[in-house]
Amino acid sequence: MSDNILNSDDLFSNGLPTRPLIGIGKVLVTGASGYIGGRLVPELLARGYKVRAMVRGEPDVYKNLWPQAEVVVADALKIEDLRRAFEEIDVIYYLIHFLYLGPKEFEAADIKAAFNVRCAAEESQVKRLIYLGGLGDVRSPLSSHLRSRIEVAEELKKAKLGVTILRAAVIIGSGSASYEIIQHLVKKLPILLIPHWAKNKCQPIAIRDVIKYLVGVLEVPDTLGKSFDIGGRDILTYEEMLRVFVALLHKKTIFILSPFSHIRFYAYLASLFTPVPNTITQCLMEGLKNEVICIDDTIKKLIPFETISYREAIVRAMSREEQDRVHTRWSDAYPPAHSLAIKLNEIKGRPAYMKEYSLITKKTAESLFKSICRIGGRQGWFENNWLWKLRGMLDRILLGVGTVRGRKRYYRLEINDVIDFWRIEDIKENRRLLLRAEMRLPGKAWLEFKIDDLGDGRRTLSVVAYYGTHSLSGKIYWYICLPFHHFIFRKLIEAIEKRS
Repeated sequence: MSDNILNSDDLFSNGLPTRPLIGIGKVLVTGASGYIGGRLVPELLARGYKVRAMVRGEPDVYKNLWPQAEVVVADALKIEDLRRAFEEIDVIYYLIHFLYLGPKEFEAADIKAAFNVRCAAEESQVKRLIYLGGLGDVRSPLSSHLRSRIEVAEELKKAKLGVTILRAAVIIGSGSASYEIIQHLVKKLPILLIPHWAKNKCQPIAIRDVIKYLVGVLEVPDTLGKSFDIGGRDILTYEEMLRVFVALLHKKTIFILSPFSHIRFYAYLASLFTPVPNTITQCLMEGLKNEVICIDDTIKKLIPFETISYREAIVRAMSREEQDRVHTRWSDAYPPAHSLAIKLNEIKGRPAYMKEYSLITKKTAESLFKSICRIGGRQGWFENNWLWKLRGMLDRILLGVGTVRGRKRYYRLEINDVIDFWRIEDIKENRRLLLRAEMRLPGKAWLEFKIDDLGDGRRTLSVVAYYGTHSLSGKIYWYICLPFHHFIFRKLIEAIEKRS
């Protein structure tokens, strides 16, 4: 069963005091391949709504995840795509952002997308739009991220239809970028520097409560055309949020007040120690200079339920990771346009450079494949881990994804899942795992694991490295790496066979 087809225990909206609307038309979830959208789609389906999921990548992947939903491929920056996606839609959830483009580009893309959605929604006579934005006091100077969230909200409110705005601060849950930044900083650093802006107050909210509010405002007519602040139970400084995590892990971490407060410097350092890349880390951390707490709690009267504390949100996120039940992750939609990247089967012939390593074994295909599917992440690459980590470190220094992204799950894999600086392009049970490189390279690379039955109780276990380039630097890179490939991949398949 797909990990995104949730059982009743996983559904956040079960505790809602509201009831599903009867007779409502189709609900469109934009950004369905992202962290929030990927969790909202199954919740809406479970409550009986007719859902259309708007994604940018391969539709078949998402059709397998949500067989009850329609899946449409569309780019919010192309209004003609939106007109097609909005046909016969009554309600739109707007869950799109472009943080992954980095501080210099995301604001313009955010506004263009909001304008396109507003125009297309009016043309298609959509009845309602629900937007999840950022919490921030407009009376104070805001970071570019929070300012952009507010500008998007203002653009959407111009639409001649019912628009509901939800504003949230830091979202905590397994797989969220904010949670993983905090988690890795606390786990990896024995000393944490505390600049003055770490004393600012924040009202974090658990992902389960965000989903409840998103579903709840749909089901409460009085929320139509209004804006609401949503937050968790606690108001904490960013320093206190770190200290709570330290206490939960029973760590002895030293906190030192720092007179140096350059946010971009801290964001770059954080990107080296956490899975979240610099482009996203910088946008998020620039928001730390603002206090983000709920000013208006009207929504608690309209959708009355008890939000959970920051500590409980952290414990639940850690528990999900331990149980290997992380349903969506920030990396599902990063790096930008990864789903549009050229696939190995789209290349005519074979890439110019290829190297294969194989061995013959009597192990079963099932045990071999199970062993293959455990590579990467916290379990490492079985052999020569220091070389994999070194390559990942170099990639992070160059602002690439590096190996610290790890994995979303540790005992099963699906197409589009991340494994360190690779992404799964194809997977065939007990036969094949194809990974596409997402590290910085002067070319395009793939790594294929194959199991071929020889018919006499023996099997061939192979790993094939593919590399395509048209540049001189790309060719030099391949020949420099070739000796290391022989050493690394030979040892890798031996370790896979041994552990199977």
